[in-house]
Amino acid sequence: MALTAASLAHAQTPTAAPQSVTADDSGNEIVVTGTRTAGRSKLDSASPVDVLSAATLRQQGTTELGAALAAVAPSIDFPRASAVDGTDAIRPATLRGLSPDETLVLINGVRGHTAALLNINGSVGRGAAAVDLNTIPTVALDTIEVLRDGASAQYGSDAISGVINLRLRQARSGGGAAVTYGLYDTDINTARGSRSVTGEHTLNASAWQGIGFGSDGYLTISGEYQRRLPTSRGDYDPRITPTAVDSRFGDPSVKQYTAWANAGTSITDSLKLYGWLGYQYRDSTSAAFPRLASATAIPATATTTAQTVAQLYPDYASGFLPYINTHSKDLNSAIGIKGDVSGWTVDGNVSYGRNRIDFSTLNTANYSLGAASPRNFYDGALVYDQLVGGVDVSRKFDVFQSLNVAFGAEGRREGFQIIAGEPGSYQVGPFAQGTFTAQPGAQGFGGFQPSNVITKHRENASIYLDLEAQITEKLLLGLAGRGEHYSDFGSTGTGKVSARYDFSPHFALRGTASTGFRAPSLQQQYFTSTASVIVNNNPVLTGTYPSTSTVGTALGGKPLEPEKSTNLSAGTVIRFGGLDLTVDAYRIHIRNQIGLSENISATFSPQVAALIAATGQQVSAARFFVNGIASTTKGIDAIAHYRLRTDKAGTFDFTVAGNVNKITVTKVPANTAANLNPAPVLFARSRILTIEDGTPGEKVTGTLDWTSGVLGATARVTYYGNVTQPGTTATVLVNGQALTNDLQTGKKAIADLELRYQPKTGVQLALGASNLFDIYPKQAPAYLNTTGVTAYPFYSPWGFNGRYLYVRAGINW
Repeated sequence: MALTAASLAHAQTPTAAPQSVTADDSGNEIVVTGTRTAGRSKLDSASPVDVLSAATLRQQGTTELGAALAAVAPSIDFPRASAVDGTDAIRPATLRGLSPDETLVLINGVRGHTAALLNINGSVGRGAAAVDLNTIPTVALDTIEVLRDGASAQYGSDAISGVINLRLRQARSGGGAAVTYGLYDTDINTARGSRSVTGEHTLNASAWQGIGFGSDGYLTISGEYQRRLPTSRGDYDPRITPTAVDSRFGDPSVKQYTAWANAGTSITDSLKLYGWLGYQYRDSTSAAFPRLASATAIPATATTTAQTVAQLYPDYASGFLPYINTHSKDLNSAIGIKGDVSGWTVDGNVSYGRNRIDFSTLNTANYSLGAASPRNFYDGALVYDQLVGGVDVSRKFDVFQSLNVAFGAEGRREGFQIIAGEPGSYQVGPFAQGTFTAQPGAQGFGGFQPSNVITKHRENASIYLDLEAQITEKLLLGLAGRGEHYSDFGSTGTGKVSARYDFSPHFALRGTASTGFRAPSLQQQYFTSTASVIVNNNPVLTGTYPSTSTVGTALGGKPLEPEKSTNLSAGTVIRFGGLDLTVDAYRIHIRNQIGLSENISATFSPQVAALIAATGQQVSAARFFVNGIASTTKGIDAIAHYRLRTDKAGTFDFTVAGNVNKITVTKVPANTAANLNPAPVLFARSRILTIEDGTPGEKVTGTLDWTSGVLGATARVTYYGNVTQPGTTATVLVNGQALTNDLQTGKKAIADLELRYQPKTGVQLALGASNLFDIYPKQAPAYLNTTGVTAYPFYSPWGFNGRYLYVRAGINW
């Protein structure tokens, strides 16, 4: 649901070119997220809201919005998944450790669309289809608001953990351009050896321009180009002689173009027209696991496999490395009218978003075709689109101190498509038939088959009422309610109450209680594919099926229902002089949560084997989405900020922000398959531990920003608690000894430093280092990394690429 016109009127006010600032931080920033009362600041709200300036996000080494947010907001994490197919290219962020699809993302207060990608492999966020934050470059942004509170009653589905509102830059004049060049200078110490890397560079060029027209019209145009080389952090492969790094475990290569335009103008004395248009094209290539002719991981007859590899790849004595290429085309657009109508502030808008991802597998083979196999395949595409229309109405009344009444309605239509790839990408060739056992489909990423092709839509309608009353000068009360109806699963309702009491100008208590929900995504309901899934370092051909399909139902699947949540929060706001401190505790209980089931192997029982064989896809395992998980998240967010101004030494901004978060899975779905005895487990150890320990339980960021005239600097240290990347079992036997089967990141502190020359106009220059002291997560021990590929846990919230050095040169006018 879009924000009300009153709040958007403030958000849409065109400004002059913003100056480069290093803090967000007087505490008086006006927020439009979490409240529909115009003019409320972040320290006066009943819910905790972070306001992050885009300048702060740009004053880092990373040019990815997701990574930049995670660096400055302790409640946000952005793991850098690797070797997990499309999730390498479109990585999801998490808020308070919850699933990425349980955070609602808004653009100028209007619901953003999710990516077409469904994360189906072993990454944080497995099973989620989330918004791709990296489709919006920081050069196009003015501020970002992070509401750390349940807000389904205010904004609808997905806002269980909170809301991220991306507010686009608005300017009638001014502009700027910048080029950032960086590279890795790192020492890589793996379980089987060490090496150094200097290179793997990234080039980012961005520019923006504000254009004024009429009395108040504005058009702000922003653009960005990025070229990023891949990183490689794998271990030495013990299966080849001489041993060498034959994987490419790390960040994918990226070539990316992005353009945004944001505009608005008065059309009458009381009405304004506004809108935006954004488009991104991203070409990304990641690596799968190496395929070796001699490796027992390849399920084919040795003679056939050896002949195929030898004839297709004569220069590769030990095999080949498949690459997964994705072409993502992402569109964001909106148009709206807002203004005063008969004393009411009215805002009506329509937005449309679309994401198409085309997949190809390169440098690969379909073993079942033998030496006739092509080396490159087009694998098909995923498409998601969303059309939203909404109207918001609000008015302030002279009741109590004041009473703000807001209500509105929204309609939404979503669509999801799967498009088949070329036949060779999925074909079952002659060497997968009869006595031959070669694995069919493109190695690394098999194509979507005609049986996977779908086109699905659904509609949603909702209404809400939001009341916020300043009862006395000290007491603020809020009440919100929302009803929604979905064409595929029916109706649901949510509510929220909030309160704040200011004992003095220096001290206040605040709290909220709310219910929330998240509708199952179309991707979760209808996605289907056949893919090689890495299980214990071996590729296993696995089918993903809708829960209501024949095989899904037989294995225990049921129609998906919405997740439900109960959110409680209580906190305090303290202000004294240049110091402000907020501390907020929260409890989020989610029931009927949706998750992707275990990979149910054909070896589980003859009954399961028969069901999987009946699919005719020659897969070795099957999986589907299920409801029934329950979890409780408890935590505390604390943010302290102090600004010190001196006559000679400049201005110092000190910020310490921390999040302590504990997630406990209290219930898992039981398999109720009618005709299976025994029935396979749907949700087991590794899935539970990923939810509970897959994100850091503690994260603390300390930042010092300094400015003096044209000079500036930022020093930041972020402490991460331990993260567990779980194995399928707790222990594994190695030479008769039981050893842990889990990977641990360890407790680590990451330091960043940037020095700047930053006049308000003219040439600007910055030098910096991310991960200054070259800190890695703990190594994967050799016994858990028998292929040499996954040398570090890719659940690591700061990644595993090491020290990054960069220089940024720009000009403002």
